[in-house]
Amino acid sequence: MRTTWNCLLLAVATAALFAADAARAEDYPSHPIRMIVPYAPGGGADAIARIIAKRVSETIGQPIIIENRGGAGSILGTEVVQKADPDGYTLLVGQSGPISINPAVYKNLRYDPVRDFAPITMTTAYPYILVVNASLPVRNLQEFVALARSRPGEFNYGTTGVGAANHLVAELFNSRAGLTMTHIPYRGTALAVTDLLAGQVTMVFADAVTALPHIRAGTLRALAVSSKEHSAVVPDIPTIAESGYPGFDAIGWHGILAPAKTPPAIINRLHDEIVKALKDPATKALLDAQAMQLVGNSPEEFAAFIKQDIALWQSVATQANVEVK
Repeated sequence: MRTTWNCLLLAVATAALFAADAARAEDYPSHPIRMIVPYAPGGGADAIARIIAKRVSETIGQPIIIENRGGAGSILGTEVVQKADPDGYTLLVGQSGPISINPAVYKNLRYDPVRDFAPITMTTAYPYILVVNASLPVRNLQEFVALARSRPGEFNYGTTGVGAANHLVAELFNSRAGLTMTHIPYRGTALAVTDLLAGQVTMVFADAVTALPHIRAGTLRALAVSSKEHSAVVPDIPTIAESGYPGFDAIGWHGILAPAKTPPAIINRLHDEIVKALKDPATKALLDAQAMQLVGNSPEEFAAFIKQDIALWQSVATQANVEVK
C-alpha cells in the first residue's frame, strides 16, 4: 500500500512539473533574452551571434541582447550561462573552444559541458585551412610533409595560443603525419598569419575569413582543409583525409546552448526559431559572407556531436601533453 501511495505521489509531482514547464513554455518568451558570447566584440562568434539574434528576435517576438563576456579563454562567459536560471532567458554562443577543447586542456575547469548545458542546435561549422607562405617550394600536402620530414625541428607553426582550437588541430595533424615542428602561440589567427606572410612561421591552420584574401592574392598557398568533406567555401582545396590521412576530420563550429534543466518545450521552441533563421535568405547570405557552413541540427544530434568532439580533443591533448596552467 505504501509503495502504491509513493508511486501515486511521484506521478502527481511529475505531472505537476510537466504542467509547470508547459505553462512556462506557452508564455515564452515574455521578456528579452540574453545571448552570452564568451569573447570580446568583433570576432567570428560575435558576428554570428549578432546575425542570428537579429533574425530570431524578429520571429520570436522579443529582443535578443548580445552580451560579450570575454576572458580566461572563454571560461568566464561560459560560466555566466552555467550559473543562470534554466528558464530560456540566458543562452550561450558555444564554440569548439569552450565546449569541446577547454575540458581537455584545463585541469580544473569549473563547468562540465555535458552536465551543465542543454544543446539547442549547432548553427555553423567550418574547416581550418592549412596554409603556407607561397614562397615555400611545395605545391601540395604530400610535398609539404616530405619537406618537413627531411628537416625535423626546423619548421614551426603559428596558432591562436596554447590549447586553442587550431593548436590542437595542428597537433593532431603533426601526429598523423609524423612531423616534429615547433609551436609558436599568438594572440589571434591574424597575428599568426601576419608572421606567416613575413616568413617567420612555416604553417598555420587558419579560418577561411582570415586566410582567403591572402590565398586569392597569391601570397599564401592552401594545401588542405581539415574537414572530412570538401568545404563549400573553398571547394577546390583538397581535404587532409584524401591527401594521405584517411579519416582525418577536425572542424570548428558554433552553436547555441542553454543552462541544463531548461524545459524541453523551451529548447524545442528555440531550436525551431533558430533553424528558421538559418534558412532565411538574408541571414544565410550574411553567414555565407563569414565563410560558414550552415547546420541547424537537432538538440539530440548536437549533444551527440559534442560528446564525440570532447573525446577527440581529449585524446589529442593527452597525447601531445597540452595543458593550460
